[in-house]
Amino acid sequence: YPSLCIRTLSTYSGPTITNRRELAQAAVKISLSHAKAAAKKLAAVRETVGKKREKAAVVDCVEMIGDSVDELSRTLGALKHLRVSGGSVNEFRWQMSNAQTWASAALTDDDTCLDGFQGIDGEIKSEVKEWMTKVARVTSNALYMINQLDDKRGKPHVVLRGYDELRHDLARTFGIQ
Repeated sequence: YPSLCIRTLSTYSGPTITNRRELAQAAVKISLSHAKAAAKKLAAVRETVGKKREKAAVVDCVEMIGDSVDELSRTLGALKHLRVSGGSVNEFRWQMSNAQTWASAALTDDDTCLDGFQGIDGEIKSEVKEWMTKVARVTSNALYMINQLDDKRGKPHVVLRGYDELRHDLARTFGIQ
C-alpha cells in the first residue's frame, strides 16, 4: 500500500528518520499505534453489542487485536536491538527472522479478526472491517519495510535528510514516481 505508506510515514512525528532501520521502526510504531487505537474502539463496541453472534465476533476480535499489539511490540523490540554491524550474519538473521515472524503473525491476527464476521451484516461489521483493514495495511507496509532491511542486511548506509528525501526514498523503494 505505497500511498498509505508514504502518507503515514511522511506525517510521522517521532524522532527524525535517518536510515532504513529507523524507517522500519517508524513503520512498526505506526502500525502499533493503529492497532492500539483499534483495540480501544473494539473494547468500547464490545460493551454495546447485543446480538449474540456479533458479540462473539467482537470478543474474538478484541483477543486478536490484543495479540497483534503484543506481536508488534515484540517486533519493535527486535528492531531496536537489531545488530547491523559488529554482529555475526547468523545473529542478524535470527533477529530478522524474529521481527518478520512477529510482524507476520500480527498481520494474520488482523485478518483473522474479520473471519468471525462472515455471514454477519450491519454497522458493527462495517466499522470493524474499516478499522482492521487500516491496521492490516499499515502492518503489511511495516513488514515490507522490515523485509527491505533483510535485503540490505540492515545497514544504515542510506541517510535521509528530511521529508522530501523520505518521500523520494519511499517512492524508489515502492517503484513509484
